[in-house]
Amino acid sequence: MKPDLFEAPDYYNLDDLLSEEHKLVRDAAREWVKRDVSPIIEEYAQKAEFPTQIINGLAEIGAFGPYIPEEYGGAGLDQISYGLIMQEIERGDSGVRSTASVQSSLVMYPIWKYGSEEQRQKYLPKLASGEWMGSFGLTEPDHGSNPGGMTTNFKDMGDHYLLNGAKLWISNSPFCDIAVVWAKNEEGRIHGLIVERDMEGFSTPETHNKWSLRASATGELIFQDVKVPKENLLPNKSGLGAPLGCLDSARYGISWGAIGAAMDCYDTALRYAKERIQFGKPIAAFQLQQKKLAEMITEITKAQLLAFRLGQLKNDNKATSAQISMAKRNNVEMAINIAREARQILGGMGITGEYSIMRHMMNLESVITYEGTHDIHLLITGLDITGLNAFK
Repeated sequence: MKPDLFEAPDYYNLDDLLSEEHKLVRDAAREWVKRDVSPIIEEYAQKAEFPTQIINGLAEIGAFGPYIPEEYGGAGLDQISYGLIMQEIERGDSGVRSTASVQSSLVMYPIWKYGSEEQRQKYLPKLASGEWMGSFGLTEPDHGSNPGGMTTNFKDMGDHYLLNGAKLWISNSPFCDIAVVWAKNEEGRIHGLIVERDMEGFSTPETHNKWSLRASATGELIFQDVKVPKENLLPNKSGLGAPLGCLDSARYGISWGAIGAAMDCYDTALRYAKERIQFGKPIAAFQLQQKKLAEMITEITKAQLLAFRLGQLKNDNKATSAQISMAKRNNVEMAINIAREARQILGGMGITGEYSIMRHMMNLESVITYEGTHDIHLLITGLDITGLNAFK
């Protein structure tokens, strides 16, 4: 088992912009990843299994709903702290960050923002502590980039709702205790419902044979005449804007998380290039390798500045959906390009599990697609700057 020697690059001294609390939160997450994630993650990725024993650790570092108020079990932190936690976790593995992102932004966030006070009190403390794990049901087998076309639906049966349909590509579904599910009522209006594990007709088959996010549990949510109590409907927001608001929070976290994956690939490649001797000198002394490394640190630095400024805007409630889309798209593309270049620096060793690069590269193939594909985010920016809708 190789020691985790990671040293975070900070070429523009961004630490000077962080508060002491930011640095404490980040460093706690970084040390936890080094201690509890790095030593085991390659093994779990190889056997395509999520390490459930790390759930308590994720809760302890505040990874579940860090910005949720303390009265509901959250840490009451700001948005930059949330981003830094996601950065450090994804430095360990994108799949582990996905678990935290779903719990925070796609399960706890809608209950906090759109739920009743009774729902907040019932669910949020147990989600924050990791006692309960959640999943988010929006994507369907036939509706991904067009979630408004969903066919999952519920009918008012008088004393309860009757839910039918299916969701696909759902992180955490195989072991979730609850699911926040988006479905259409009889008038075609989208609402959120909280579905609990023990409700009859609710099943969560696992998705196998993935080449990406192998250390993350992915599956389906299937609803066959599930009776959902009326008090489980999220009352404070409906329409497609409700789940999209959750996705904004998750995409923001991804924009930070992808930086973590990129930093890990860069740090690994830099260290290897200094140690690997060819033609009588370290390969870091050759121009083409320096070009790769210099471009990596430049792109990481740009992404750090983009995410930090977006965090400031989020703290001030000024960040737009389009700004979040730009950061998600840019930073994930940056990370996947760095992973590919870093793999080349390591040559054949880059494809082995002895180094993290190939795992990051495969994971990022999912990250560049989920929470809005690379192309869809480009069109969101296009719509924002031109005012013309290219989706229809």
